[in-house]
Amino acid sequence: MSGKPRLTYLNGRGRMEPIRWLLAAAGVEFEEVFLQTKEQYDKLIKDGVLLFQQVPLVEIDGMKMVQTRAILSYIAGKYNLYGKDLKERALIDMYVEGISDLMQMILMFPFSPPDAKEKNLDSIKERATNRYFPVFEKVLKDHGQDFLVGNRLSRADVQLLDIILMAEEFKPDILAKFPLLQSFKARISNIPAIKKFLQPGSQRKPPTPEEDIPKVLAIFY
Repeated sequence: MSGKPRLTYLNGRGRMEPIRWLLAAAGVEFEEVFLQTKEQYDKLIKDGVLLFQQVPLVEIDGMKMVQTRAILSYIAGKYNLYGKDLKERALIDMYVEGISDLMQMILMFPFSPPDAKEKNLDSIKERATNRYFPVFEKVLKDHGQDFLVGNRLSRADVQLLDIILMAEEFKPDILAKFPLLQSFKARISNIPAIKKFLQPGSQRKPPTPEEDIPKVLAIFY
């Protein structure tokens, strides 16, 4: 195994996508192993590789890490994306938890029953525009800096950009009422490591196609 972190998951977004984003923002190259069959997944469990019988799995610094939040916290701390002190870390965690709530809705949308899709789509748009994005617009206004916490890039900025771009896939003008978030999006997108990750051919994953849902379910259930 090389010195690069190795990520084991599906060849899709899911809970691994914010991990890919954070590593890319830190300028860290990583390898990926894609689960394609239930047998592959069951073997990881049988071999005791998955501590809670769950992926994402990230092999980094001699550890086999599971649990998305723990993985993100480790990467953020290792690569100086977690604030300068305990107070900044608390703010970053608070913002990230809010982002994660909205992200969970978006990630689960492709798995919605057909008769619930329209309702769930409306709920995503409503929550984004009335609950979550107004908070971050206010944070940027009150803080008066280019970033959400302190005056340097943190995991909160990276994960906010990720969720903005996901939300725009549902509603391209979703930031119409949020001028500071529009500027934030442009600014963070132009950070060299992030700009590179946004280019075609990167390890960033597209939305999950509807026809892939049965394949995903077949691996885990």
